[in-house]
Amino acid sequence: MAVDEIHILWRRFKRAGDKNDRDRLILTYAPLVKYVAGRLGSQLPAHVEEADLISSGLLGLISAIERYDPDRDLKFETYAFVRIRGAIIDGLRTLDWVPRSVRRRAREIEHAIATLERTLERSPSDEEIAQKLGISEDELEASLIDISRSSLAPLDECWPGGAEGDLSLLDTIEDTNCQCPAEAFDETELHDAVAGTIARLPERERLVITLYYYEELTLREIGEVLGVTESRVSQMHTKAMLRLRSRFSREPAIDGTTIARIANCLAHQ
Repeated sequence: MAVDEIHILWRRFKRAGDKNDRDRLILTYAPLVKYVAGRLGSQLPAHVEEADLISSGLLGLISAIERYDPDRDLKFETYAFVRIRGAIIDGLRTLDWVPRSVRRRAREIEHAIATLERTLERSPSDEEIAQKLGISEDELEASLIDISRSSLAPLDECWPGGAEGDLSLLDTIEDTNCQCPAEAFDETELHDAVAGTIARLPERERLVITLYYYEELTLREIGEVLGVTESRVSQMHTKAMLRLRSRFSREPAIDGTTIARIANCLAHQ
């Protein structure tokens, strides 16, 4: 469908709310659902059916179509991506398929990294993290693999939100403004905070984050660039995410809501 036709379709749907126009918009943007489902599905266990992801994603697409304002200076694809992704994650979470032991170990590794960084004033090595946890480096690597396999969305676990309670990225999806600036920071300061935190990551982890989020390469493609296996890239990605979670949560001027907004911006810059 041509751009002008889509524009006319949007205007007509928003004016009259005709179901046929909505269905045409769903068909037009359905490939976006398949793309998001495929990207998430590549990180999930084999028993998770892509058809289930697509089914949940379509609900997110419908919600996005009904809520989107064409007059805003925001591409629909950008807006819909967040809602589709959130709907898929919501659907998976209702299955409660991630073992509690994996979630607990992720929190333990994150806490160990935070403690060591405060003590050492630098990024701890795998050996130091393993020693802090009282496990071997092989056990640490195995834990990182388990965590990476269960990670639906980096920086999407619960963040300490103080009086507001724990927050996740999903808690901010209803914020249709999707703006990076928060009350404590303006847009420039937030981006500087994100950039500064990423800059302090170990070199290989920083490169993985850059290639994955900014260049939008898959883990397999990053492995080809770095000359390592996809599994190894997944480990580095998971460690980087745990370091970022730890550092953002220690920033006194950034509350849980702001952290979630930073994560959202990081994923869509």
